[in-house]
Amino acid sequence: MYSRDELSRFIHKAAAATYAGGGQYDKQPERAGFKELVYSAGDFSYRDSYTGYTRSRGMEVVRYKNTPVWTSLYGGGMIEGKEKLADETFNFLKKCMMANKDFESFRGPRNLKDGDWEYKYTQEGDMEEFNGYEEIHYQGELVFFHRVIGGLVNN
Repeated sequence: MYSRDELSRFIHKAAAATYAGGGQYDKQPERAGFKELVYSAGDFSYRDSYTGYTRSRGMEVVRYKNTPVWTSLYGGGMIEGKEKLADETFNFLKKCMMANKDFESFRGPRNLKDGDWEYKYTQEGDMEEFNGYEEIHYQGELVFFHRVIGGLVNN
């Protein structure tokens, strides 16, 4: 088997190697109409599968020896009327997801400011069972949000 720490480290490495880190998209996604990023190391594998751009829904799945052991679902996107800021917002989101975290977050830190941009994330729970909410503000105005839920899978 694996330890909780091993799983947590793998999830963070996978996130850094895929969307947040500018990873490559799978050329043959498992789900038609979705973009998918994959990462594997040892007996662990990770797949982030999402659809949409300015409004999106997605799911991350971690497998151990091909059996799902952890998942996270997320959804939300740009606030209506703020879509023109999408590219800049998503670049800032990636920066936040790569930032050092002061708690066991599966998105970004609690708060990060960079010039006109600010990221806020709240999370209840931990790797076993959690829900979170992230926001990005530009010049003090909300431009983006995501709701997140996830946790361990027992087979």
